[in-house]
Amino acid sequence: MLVEAEGVRHLGGWVVDPQFMDQMGSPYLLAHGLGRPVADAVTEVDFPATGAYRVWVRTMDWVARWNAPGAPGKFQVVVGEKPLDTTFGAQGDQWHWHDGGVVEISGRRVRIALRDLTGFEGRCDAVLFARDHDFTPPNADPQMAAFRRACLGLPERPEPAGEFDLVVVGGGIAGTCAAVSAARLGLSVALIHDRPVLGGNNSSEVRVWLQGARNKEPWPRIGDVVAELEQERRAHYGPANTAELYEDEKKLAVVRAEPNIRLFLDHRANSVEAAEGRIRAVVAQEIRTGRRFRIAGRWFADCTGDAVIGALAGADYEMEPKGRMGACNLWNVIETPEPQSFPRCPWALDLADKPFPGRSKTDPKPDQLGGWFWESGYDRRPIEEMEYIRDWNFRAMYGAWDAMKNVDRVLPNHRLNWAAHIMGKRESRRLLGDVVLRFDDLVNDVQFLDGCAPTGWSNDLHLPDPRYEKGFEGDAFIAKANFGEFPAFKERRSFWIPYRCLYSRTVSNLFMAGRNISVTHDALGAVRVMRTGGCMGEVVGMAASLCKKHGTTPRGVYQRHLTDLQELMRRGVGKAPEAVPNYENQGEGKRQQTRQRASAAPRLPFEAGRNMATAAEVSAADGKPLERGALLNDGKADVGDNSTRWLGRGPLPHEAQFVWERPVTISAARIISGYCDGTETVAPISDFELQWHDGVQWRAIDGAAAEANADPFWARSFRPITTSKILLRVTKTKDDVSRIWEVQLFAPRP
Repeated sequence: MLVEAEGVRHLGGWVVDPQFMDQMGSPYLLAHGLGRPVADAVTEVDFPATGAYRVWVRTMDWVARWNAPGAPGKFQVVVGEKPLDTTFGAQGDQWHWHDGGVVEISGRRVRIALRDLTGFEGRCDAVLFARDHDFTPPNADPQMAAFRRACLGLPERPEPAGEFDLVVVGGGIAGTCAAVSAARLGLSVALIHDRPVLGGNNSSEVRVWLQGARNKEPWPRIGDVVAELEQERRAHYGPANTAELYEDEKKLAVVRAEPNIRLFLDHRANSVEAAEGRIRAVVAQEIRTGRRFRIAGRWFADCTGDAVIGALAGADYEMEPKGRMGACNLWNVIETPEPQSFPRCPWALDLADKPFPGRSKTDPKPDQLGGWFWESGYDRRPIEEMEYIRDWNFRAMYGAWDAMKNVDRVLPNHRLNWAAHIMGKRESRRLLGDVVLRFDDLVNDVQFLDGCAPTGWSNDLHLPDPRYEKGFEGDAFIAKANFGEFPAFKERRSFWIPYRCLYSRTVSNLFMAGRNISVTHDALGAVRVMRTGGCMGEVVGMAASLCKKHGTTPRGVYQRHLTDLQELMRRGVGKAPEAVPNYENQGEGKRQQTRQRASAAPRLPFEAGRNMATAAEVSAADGKPLERGALLNDGKADVGDNSTRWLGRGPLPHEAQFVWERPVTISAARIISGYCDGTETVAPISDFELQWHDGVQWRAIDGAAAEANADPFWARSFRPITTSKILLRVTKTKDDVSRIWEVQLFAPRP
């Protein structure tokens, strides 16, 4: 009798985890209680006969691979009303069948329960009852897979589930948009996703909000479907990042409203039928039952992020050997009215004497715990070692919270509130198309004839933050965004990704959309975000409709029907953008309202004369040209447009000099700085001063300096000074980047 844990009737507090089933052989149940034991998972089993059975439980001690002390994931198996004598999850650094001894089954229908003992990520794959006490179940595929099918009475061959024009694998934003786009253009579509909700990283399970661009010229209708899927409120890292903000039901409703889509939720596509450079079908396994379905198609779209389908079909792909971006499991803490204890975690990362974001014995910052920068796996294999990476994230989280609660003894009323057990991944395989988008293409703003999806995101590549890496070299868990040598990469300008990056160069009927498209590692930072991926998906759906209309391949669309594709791009397949709020760069309000509020700076808090800065020449402190320095005094302060700022980068201080041909008199200044996050202007320059040159030396302007400035529209009046040179000197700013729209230097009021 095989009882698959993921198939039990009542999950209790356990969660189904299918992320690693291709590596370890099956989905499993996880006791994800954040240190509090979860409720029992319970089911009833009909035995073929009474008698003595040997019990085997497939599990592991998830910290044993690091030789960590203790066993956090302990649980019991309860047969009837009695727990087995054996405690599971306390031995073995790999998935294995743990012998639980012999139990007497006295009735034909028996209640079986999994009882968590710790709340610290115990895991159970299956429970096996064997009348042959000498039998040992197989622990590796293909023998184990065949054994499971035999025990569960499943057929050897996958069950037919139909044939479709387009089979989309991966129900993140990219895949969902591809499916909706194709369905609205008349194609029959299968959408396969291995979770119960759509959205991928933008779901309530992972909780990352959308970034990137949509609805941009010259193709302003690309992004209409993305707009339909977007949540109406911006989430923030921390306890405000709650599940309902991600509106899972909205995404499901959009898809279910399309009669041409057949939705396969909780199905993982992990096998491919391919021959002669074409895919014929994928095989998807239902997560809870183990049933396998053959889903045939004429064209396929790999939107899995990990390029699972392309790799299985033999498509060309690349993967950076090391130094990739890692994966996050976001988490947060909340404050409660009562004191909260937390057990010591000797098996977690020992951070007793290590720094990490948010840690301070005198001024702890819980809002810095669990954000995007808690990330690991840079040098780990992102497919084979996925479970290692996720569990390392858990060890970092529990180690940090143990250090704060039990070593520093701070935040006495706080407790762990939520943590994602589903990984938010950034980089793995990249399928190769007829164009491989390069770093230099972004730098040089190359205009491709077939540009079809806008980026709108800075080209940030996440690498270990050296401030926190010591002692964890090779397994760092705190990231820092790197922007390369070009300050412009911090600007979220739109770059149009060519259509030729969205189909395989070796598998003739395979599209791709999302972070697995044809791009080099060092250019991935600009294209990997979800709003951009959704735009790719819309274009893939359009191109698939042309494949059907003209009986051609994805490559054939580019070679012979690019004009037709661009006509579809011009028309779009969704609601008009004005009918759906645009939350570009995200925000708790309509983007258009935000633009109206933010497009102009507020009135000065004092009376002033002419802005003399617009008549000055801007240079570096030594008089040399200042890259894009003209943005500092061009008279434009549209703080709804981040692309119009000057960016000071490199070692602090950052300095900008304003020089006039003849002396001018200045009695007030305003510095407009920071960036627009969608609802407000944030992160202004923090510490700075204005200096004037008296003809011999630089002197501070009395009253024209700031420390810990939090006002994006900082303004001061001061005693008039007459000079031909004024210097702005910035000594502290967020991320060591000075973001300034405008420096205004006012003459006295006439």
